[in-house]
Amino acid sequence: MQFNHLHVHTQFSLLDGAASISGLFKKAVADKMRGIAITDHGNMFGAFKFVAEAQKYNTAENPNTIKPIVGCEFYLVEEMSRVKFTREEKDIRYHQLFLAKNAEGYANLVKLCSLGYRDGMYGKYPRIDKHLILQYHKGLIATTCCLGAEIPKMIIRKGEAEAEIHFKWWLDLFGEDYYIEIQRHGIPEQDIVNEVLLRWATKYNVKIIASNDSHYVNVEDSNAHDILLCINTGEKQSTPTMKEIADDDISSKGKRFAFWNDQFYFKTTEEMTSLFADVPQAIDNTNEVVDKIEHLKLKRDILLPHYVIPKEFINQDEYLKHLTMTGARKRYSTMSPETEERINYELHVIKTMGFAGYFLITQDFINHGKDIGVLIGPGRGSAAGSVVAYCTGITNIDPIKYNLLFERFLNPDRKSMPDIDTDFDDQGRQKVIDYVVEKYGKNQVAQIVTYGTMAAKMSIKDVARVMDLPLDESLMLTKLVPDKAGIELSRVLDAPMEGPKSLKEVEQFGGDDVENIKKLRVIYKGTGLQAKVLKEALILEGSVRGVGVHASAIIIAPQDLTDLIPIATSKDSTLLITQYDGKVIEDAGVIKMDFLGLKTLTIIRDALRLIEENHGIKIDINTVPLDDQKTFELYQRGEANGTFQFESAGMQKYLRELKPDKFEDLIAMNALYRPGPMEYIPEFILRKHGHKKITYDLPEMKEYLEDTYGITVYQEQVMLLSQKLAGFTKGDADVLRKAMGKKDKATLDKMKSKFTEGTNAKGFDAKICEKIWTDWESFAEYAFNKSHSTCYAFVAYQTAYLKTHYPGEYMASVLTHNLGNIDKITFFMEEARRMGIPVLGPDVNESEIYFAVNKAGQIRFGMGAIKGVGENAAQAIIEERKEKGPYKSVFDFVRRINLRAATKRTLENLIVGGGMDSFTNLHRGTYFKCDTENAPSFLEKLIRFGQAYQNGLNSSQGSLFDAPGADGEMEMPEPTIPKVEEWGRMEKLKAEREAIGIYLSGHPLDDYKVEMKTFCKNKVADLKDMPKFKNHELIIGGMITSVAHKMTKTGKPFGTFVIEDYNESHELALFGQDYVEFKKYILTPGYFIFIRGMVQERSYAPDQLEFKTRSMELLTELLEKRVRYFTINLPIPTVNEDLIERVKSIIKKYPGNAFLRFNVFDSAGKLSVELNAKKIRVKPQNALFRELNALLPEASWKVN
Repeated sequence: MQFNHLHVHTQFSLLDGAASISGLFKKAVADKMRGIAITDHGNMFGAFKFVAEAQKYNTAENPNTIKPIVGCEFYLVEEMSRVKFTREEKDIRYHQLFLAKNAEGYANLVKLCSLGYRDGMYGKYPRIDKHLILQYHKGLIATTCCLGAEIPKMIIRKGEAEAEIHFKWWLDLFGEDYYIEIQRHGIPEQDIVNEVLLRWATKYNVKIIASNDSHYVNVEDSNAHDILLCINTGEKQSTPTMKEIADDDISSKGKRFAFWNDQFYFKTTEEMTSLFADVPQAIDNTNEVVDKIEHLKLKRDILLPHYVIPKEFINQDEYLKHLTMTGARKRYSTMSPETEERINYELHVIKTMGFAGYFLITQDFINHGKDIGVLIGPGRGSAAGSVVAYCTGITNIDPIKYNLLFERFLNPDRKSMPDIDTDFDDQGRQKVIDYVVEKYGKNQVAQIVTYGTMAAKMSIKDVARVMDLPLDESLMLTKLVPDKAGIELSRVLDAPMEGPKSLKEVEQFGGDDVENIKKLRVIYKGTGLQAKVLKEALILEGSVRGVGVHASAIIIAPQDLTDLIPIATSKDSTLLITQYDGKVIEDAGVIKMDFLGLKTLTIIRDALRLIEENHGIKIDINTVPLDDQKTFELYQRGEANGTFQFESAGMQKYLRELKPDKFEDLIAMNALYRPGPMEYIPEFILRKHGHKKITYDLPEMKEYLEDTYGITVYQEQVMLLSQKLAGFTKGDADVLRKAMGKKDKATLDKMKSKFTEGTNAKGFDAKICEKIWTDWESFAEYAFNKSHSTCYAFVAYQTAYLKTHYPGEYMASVLTHNLGNIDKITFFMEEARRMGIPVLGPDVNESEIYFAVNKAGQIRFGMGAIKGVGENAAQAIIEERKEKGPYKSVFDFVRRINLRAATKRTLENLIVGGGMDSFTNLHRGTYFKCDTENAPSFLEKLIRFGQAYQNGLNSSQGSLFDAPGADGEMEMPEPTIPKVEEWGRMEKLKAEREAIGIYLSGHPLDDYKVEMKTFCKNKVADLKDMPKFKNHELIIGGMITSVAHKMTKTGKPFGTFVIEDYNESHELALFGQDYVEFKKYILTPGYFIFIRGMVQERSYAPDQLEFKTRSMELLTELLEKRVRYFTINLPIPTVNEDLIERVKSIIKKYPGNAFLRFNVFDSAGKLSVELNAKKIRVKPQNALFRELNALLPEASWKVN
């Protein structure tokens, strides 16, 4: 007698199921089970993968090895639409299990599951009710389910009589497809329920099936499953458990939810047969259920949405041809025979493969986006290789001009859906999605779910927290796991270190990674808590922690999605969400398209708007000349900060060496600057400049390698050369490209034979051709998609063009779209200043909401960048200014602005942020001056004045006797401006930072620029990269911004503090004697300090690095203590007696210990004389530097 599990929870029963789908099938097949079911809680997330996993075992030779049964354990309520409950009337949920008997049953299961999310969601529970079951019950098998189900709960809580009424409702509806399900987990209530159910089975002649409510694969996984429950509830495993049978979400103070025992696992037939020896029919009846169920095939061909074509066209192919030829006449002034041949070839392939509808749908929403002003990228990926896509407006790169290949996009020998991904500006993306939803219907468009799984490091962290492993030990374990995307803990702990399929071969680990893995394996083999954490983490790795929404993928269906696939909902999206993820969604029969938001396009869009506003020029960014000399000069100088793709320090270094002078150079650099091919960049540069000869293995290769100076950079080059040298078809060339990229040895061996035959037939030298093949094999895995590189090089060039010709507007847009990142704002402000563009603070008379450019070409901070100044208030101030002109005074300002929108809090933040500095006779401190302790501030008086004026103006408009004066102004005395001391520099800067997030009018360290430049060899940022400075001294300076004085667990004092320089901040700690010695420097925030220290291994954790402070000094004391010489550099033409006397008079004010020197030099720099002022000693300080700068702007000085 064979048993089959019909009540099984996988990892897709979120944080409740710990069984992997592969693990379940492996055990089921080993036990010769005929079928197993997936019945996750409330969802069908795993159903498609479940059925696909079964197919791995159902081979052509053994097609019926195991039958996958798709089911779901639903949450059943009385009324699914009800969402308001009280403490007395709670949302009572029952569990209910359904299995799909056939295709109709699967369709109804999808309906129930989808509508549970769409119409029945409450909290985290998708709920259904009996009204919905009545509609969608056909083709389903139902059971009495578990202790959490309606019938068992009623037996326990309301008695047999009432439970029996409901039992008969289910029996009447499902008849022979209703089964009594009995489980035996050693729970007393379960025994009570089973006794009643077995009596009813006899009374009503209902068949019994046994199940085990499986939540994990093996009994030894029970502890891992318990940990998973703790992760779900945020508890620790040490918390006492509450094992009473209760409703979902019921908890008891000081206790945590846990399963009754360790018996909720995927038991074998032998174990289940023994457990149910007294009712053997319960085991055998599981075979009846398996026999009833048809083998579901969920994979299907993609169903494209219906695209309506104009009536005058016979079909979609004819209409696509019409659009293509119409576009071609616009794109090409004269269409060559080659172009026409290419278009006809592509249209033929598209028609043959049945993809005309896909192209029509795509061009429709892209061209609509352009029509409504959305900025859309020129293309991305291989789609740019299609002339049809170019002519229909889908892409904006001419594939013929740049030798881009259609078969890289669509290969007639490899039938798969086209993949056209599209970049939109961030805001425009949603407008296009809205259009798609409106056109095809809200129930036919959805976003795609993502599964957030417990990856290697996350698994360790979660388990460590639940098992109470100290945080430092948890961090130590996670740091031993190599930082590599997709790394599996199972591989780290079990895979061979060397040899076939080893960590060295597959993951390419070496050096520190190998040593760390060895340490981790030693811990894993131990018996301590760390070892236990690793063992449980290994079991839970891959568990689905939660679900999210794919950032860009959208599906469009030809009918209501719930007729095709299960859908869900999410608080993160207004659209429906698929329950199947992007890896399988197209196999499930719906088309996926990527609508990507690209910030760079938003930057370009807003820069174009500012250019039009400031210069009256409307630029079509897609038609800017690609041979602009000034733009290439920007690249040649490596001044690419803020531009797309080319702004990294490494890329800028190569740009300065390459000195690109044509667009093709940018395409190549974009392709080469990535791990692997980067090593070819120096060779590329040498060949471009003629320092190394450009050679070709065969003269025939020049046609396709000339643009890249004889170096194979692109996949397309390999494809074209294989056709030219070996007579490959276009399809063959694409197969070769794919095989090389994936290192598919079997395919490569076949293709090599074909290549050798082809080159021999054409008479090429065999040895040379062998070398060509070997070169391709070594480089082709790194070779890049030229289509994608061309598209993104084009966008990059557009940004560089704008930065070159409209620097103010471009940088203003860059700043606006980095507002959320203070570090980047600071960086780009410095870049703007380097370019000679001042960045001014906010001003009510010039600022827009975001960064903008004034008439003088200066960038002005936006009012929206000030904390507490909302967009509505800023907009009201701007609109009034634009309508009636600048604000003449602060009194004019409060008379005119909408004081309901611009509240007191708004105005306070505007003042503190410098937004009202342009009003004369006032400064920031003025507004907060109170005449007496409880008197209103000047700002409050201003607000009252403005309110009184506006109220009087409103009332006078209806009166003949209180009319405004001749100039339209109400006669009302203005508040007297109080006299108050101006804020100090530090107070002003501190207030700016609080209001804006950065220091704007200066920096607290500006007074110590000389000290920072002269003595601080390192920056605080270097502390973020300690491995680079291991066993090296770091010398840093900065300001203390926060301090905490604490006690260790053993009662010893220690301190932590944050040091900040111009660009970065970092927290440091002082312990023991170091704290005693240096505490005086970190008493409170605001100290300016100079620190020497070593980067070294921690004494108690050699695998961790620390910065060990060796000495501390105040920055204020450095010049006096450390400077021996103060040298003034003077150009000869400036030197005269009058100057010398004036310099002397300044120097005398600052007596000190440093020797004074003069270095007199000619303007050509060929002659210089150093003169020592032997009797004069000076004390270098900022006041001295300022006086000398004012007197000698053309001179310079240094300290040493």
